[in-house]
Amino acid sequence: MARFQIDDALIRKLAELLDETGLTEIEFAEGDKRLRVAKTVNQTITASTPSVVQVAAEAPQTAATGAEAPAGGGTPDGAVTSPMVGTVYLAPEPGAPNFVKVGDSVSEGQTLLIVEAMKVMNPIRAQRSGTVKQILVDDAQPVEFGEVLLVVA
Repeated sequence: MARFQIDDALIRKLAELLDETGLTEIEFAEGDKRLRVAKTVNQTITASTPSVVQVAAEAPQTAATGAEAPAGGGTPDGAVTSPMVGTVYLAPEPGAPNFVKVGDSVSEGQTLLIVEAMKVMNPIRAQRSGTVKQILVDDAQPVEFGEVLLVVA
């Protein structure tokens, strides 16, 4: 049986990819050899039960974003929607500055926010370059699949 040579540089590169992408594990395969790099994420999640649940559709609060909601209730051009049900975070960690704010210029691929689903932090990246026109969610707010999170135009 051939001996598997460990490539330290490859392991370090995969670990860097984990940090850059926010993933918790990554696997690399070449031929019959496989290498899996994983990290444990320790986080404290505080849950609270709301006393009143509002189901009625309300216009998002835009006072903090400095922009108006789209007229006619349609999805605005440049809308960044949630790819999953989860909790949205505007900053990489509590107390850190937000990834973006209204008026910021962003480039394609830049992290705009994070959606946590099943204890996995999923970075939401800009699909195109532009300027952040609206942020339609609050930090630590639950979001639905397809919900508009922010607008980049």
